[in-house]
Amino acid sequence: MSDSTVLMAPGSPLVESIEAYRTCEFATLTKSGSPVAWPTSGLVKADGTILLTTALGYAQKAFNVRRDGRVALLFSNPTASGLKNPGQILVRGRATCPDVVHTEPRGDLGQLWGRLMERQPSSQAYLDWPMTLMTDFYYMRLLITVTPTEVIERPLPQSAGESAAPAENGLADSGLLGAEVLAAFDSVVLTAVDEAGAPVLLRTTVTAEDGGYRVAVPSDVLVAAGQAGLLVHRHDDSLWNLYNASVRGELVTDERGWLLRPERLVEPGARHDAGPLDQLRILRATRAATKNYLNRRGLARPSIPWAEYRTIRSRIRNP
Repeated sequence: MSDSTVLMAPGSPLVESIEAYRTCEFATLTKSGSPVAWPTSGLVKADGTILLTTALGYAQKAFNVRRDGRVALLFSNPTASGLKNPGQILVRGRATCPDVVHTEPRGDLGQLWGRLMERQPSSQAYLDWPMTLMTDFYYMRLLITVTPTEVIERPLPQSAGESAAPAENGLADSGLLGAEVLAAFDSVVLTAVDEAGAPVLLRTTVTAEDGGYRVAVPSDVLVAAGQAGLLVHRHDDSLWNLYNASVRGELVTDERGWLLRPERLVEPGARHDAGPLDQLRILRATRAATKNYLNRRGLARPSIPWAEYRTIRSRIRNP
C-alpha cells in the first residue's frame, strides 16, 4: 500500500469530507518562489492521489508544477458540501503535470467531468451547438496529479462560508489596496510558504490597520516572511456565479504577529463589478492563450469528441 493510499484511504471519513467540497484552493510556486493559489475542483483517485486539471488557456499552474512540484491544497469553502461540521483540510505534497493535452473524457478524467456536470449544471450547455463553436478550448485539458505527503485538519474560522455577508472587520473604510474586495468576505485564505519554501494554505481572518492587513495565524502554523497572498473566492450551490481575487504583497512579522503589506490586487476572471464586455474579453483572451499553447508546441488544434461528453451528460440527466 502506497503512502498516499495510507494518507487518503478510499472510503475514509477524511476522503469523504474532501470529496464533499465543491472546490479547493490550489497553491503552486512561481518562478521566483512566490506562492500563488486559485480555486479549482478535483478528484481523489483510488491510489490516494488527487487529480486536478487545467485548461490550456490557464496553463500557468501547469508551468509552475513542472518547475517545482511542491504544492498545497486546502479544502475550506463548505458551500453546498452538505457537511454538518465542516473544517479545513490542508493537503501538502508533490505534483506532476505531463505536457500531454487530453480531450477524451475517459477513466478518472471522465469521472471528474461527470462530477463537474452534475455539480455545475449550467456547464452542460457548453455541449450544445452553437456554444460548441466557442467552448472547445474548455475541453482541452492538462492533467495534474498530486501525491499527498502531509494532511492536516483544523477548524474553520467563525462564520467561514458566509462569504456574501460583509464582515465587521474594519476593511471597507480602511483605504487599503483590495479592501473593497476583501470586505465582502468573512474569511480569506492565506497563501504563504514555510521556512523550506514550500506552499502553506490557511483559511483565517484579517483586520485592517495602518500599513496592511493583520492576519490571524495560529502558533502551530509555521509560515515564513516573504511574498504571500490573501485569496477570496465564492460560488453558489450550483457551482456557478464564480468569483475569485487575490491581494498579494509582503508578509512580515512583528511583536503582534503577522502583517501582509498589500502590493497588488489580482482578479484573473471577471472583476467584482464586471459587465458583459469583461466576459467577452476573458473569452477572447482564453481562446488566444489556448492557440498560443498549441502553436508553441507545433500541435494542431485537437478535435473534441462531443458525443462522449453528451453521453456523460445523458447519464446524469437520466440516472
